[in-house]
Amino acid sequence: MALLQISEPGQSAAPHQHRLAAGIDLGTTHSLIATVQSAQARCLPDDEGRLLLPSVVRYLPGGGLELGHEAREQQAEDPRNTIVSVKRFMGRRLADLPAAGALPYDFVDGPGMVGLATVAGERSPVQVSADILTALRERAEFTLGGPLAGVVITVPAYFDDAQRQATKDAATLAGLNVLRLLNEPTAAAIAYGLDQGSEGTFAIYDLGGGTFDISVLHLSRGVFEVLATGGDSALGGDDFDHAIAEWFCGEHGLGGLSALPPAAQRALLAEARRAKEALSSAPEAALALAMPDGRRCEARLTPAQLAELGQPLIARTLAACRRALRDAKLGAQDLSGVVLVGGSTRMPLVREAVRQHFGHEPLCDIDPDQVVALGAALQADALAGNGRGDEWLLLDVCPLSLGLETMGGLVEKVIPRNTTLPAARAQEFTTFKDGQTAMAVHVVQGERESVADCRSLARFTLHGIPPAAAGAARIRVTFQIDADGLLSVSARELTTGVEAHVEVKPTYGLADAQIAGMLQAAIGASQADMQLRMLREAQVDARRLLDATESALAQDAALLSPTELAAIRQAMFAVADALETQSPVADVKAASTALSAATESFAAQRMNASIQRALAGRALDTLA
Repeated sequence: MALLQISEPGQSAAPHQHRLAAGIDLGTTHSLIATVQSAQARCLPDDEGRLLLPSVVRYLPGGGLELGHEAREQQAEDPRNTIVSVKRFMGRRLADLPAAGALPYDFVDGPGMVGLATVAGERSPVQVSADILTALRERAEFTLGGPLAGVVITVPAYFDDAQRQATKDAATLAGLNVLRLLNEPTAAAIAYGLDQGSEGTFAIYDLGGGTFDISVLHLSRGVFEVLATGGDSALGGDDFDHAIAEWFCGEHGLGGLSALPPAAQRALLAEARRAKEALSSAPEAALALAMPDGRRCEARLTPAQLAELGQPLIARTLAACRRALRDAKLGAQDLSGVVLVGGSTRMPLVREAVRQHFGHEPLCDIDPDQVVALGAALQADALAGNGRGDEWLLLDVCPLSLGLETMGGLVEKVIPRNTTLPAARAQEFTTFKDGQTAMAVHVVQGERESVADCRSLARFTLHGIPPAAAGAARIRVTFQIDADGLLSVSARELTTGVEAHVEVKPTYGLADAQIAGMLQAAIGASQADMQLRMLREAQVDARRLLDATESALAQDAALLSPTELAAIRQAMFAVADALETQSPVADVKAASTALSAATESFAAQRMNASIQRALAGRALDTLA
């Protein structure tokens, strides 16, 4: 006799009501995807059982590509077309990459974000990241048996607006619905706080492959409050590899890493990484490099030498830690513990430095490689509406101050760094000249007082200011920053009410139309891939339609007659049945079309009711 499953009260097991969601750690060195199943977060393996996907993409002639483990194996043989650590280039111009000359790539300096020339054509960091995200999405959909309703993607806490927007655009290009961008240290805190019931004030020390973050969080009764955050978006395990490689070059008089041919550069960096990892458990590690002229260079690296090479890098992380504690108005003695996150924290010299600096034995009992993805999965499950949203409250902060350029090229900060998100702040400004009828608004991000030392985010102009003496006009500028750390700014002249508004989307060379074009171009080359894409898109559209109809009925079912309500419910059942039984794309579309037709009259009635309410409100305002 078969056993029948019964769901918990109020939690239906129907697939159309349980939304598939996932958390993604889009890392510099490796990326992972995790989900919540049976109330437990777990990372999803590939078809060979491997959890970590190397964040490496190799582009081939004709537009093909290799990705992950396969691409990483070819990085020394094809360095110019094998892109590693692309996260470091997200939202960055060539001027933002001081070490670009030491990298074996052909960079293309764009108006806002650097590009990379490959045999398959120019690729932006957004496109490379999208290829990685696509592989993770396909892994999850294969494992879970359906399309993802949404994902939470983690980003370094110190990512600025351009880098966050670039990450969201990469997700859009990969066919993902981003529920939220979540700071990596905060994701780790969620994993520790929920899995282990931790309470108190914790420092999250996150040293990954390409970025470093430090966050100070207070955990209490399910409330996660970020007190301060800091870090360096260009500091990570890659820098230790470069330090080892430069040491090796010095030992053999090779003139530095940048003096080597691209293939030798990549081979030496791979050797440096292998040696660094080996020293986590071995007394010494050997490095060897075959030179193009036939010479073979060898060296041995000891833990003491690695500690000497890494000391300046670790000092930079500890300086950021001191700043974060100062911003939180705390000392190391006020902390309940220090959580280690990121693969680079496996290095014994890092753990010892953290132990001495904070005076606590570091917490690392959750795998540092997985903890961020696991926390993101828990947040995604809550945001998808799967019944966990009442278990915790997440109060994150913006990592960098946001403000406006004022006369003299100075910055007036409107939202200071470490302000709890989401946030809205307003400040009044005035005109500089007599008779001034317009105002140029320049939005910047950073901690320096000079605009030249901060990052420009957006510019827009407010027209229609009444001509008056300088200083007479009053313009209120409002900053709104959402839970993802993305910004919108509006300016309003208070006497006339004229207003201008901008959604701050950094101009790094990818407009919405370009993203849409890339999506069209990225539709699979094979017929099987195209059919799968069509099915997934139809399923996603059907789920959205089902959810929208359910929401509309919850609000305005009273507008329908019993017969109309029954017809809509029957059409909804048909859509849900097509989804649950994994019906062919034609059946899913047919059921969706039937539901759309059944709700046409209902939509018109809701529109009429909405218009009547709006007109009624306007009439009252006129009378007042």
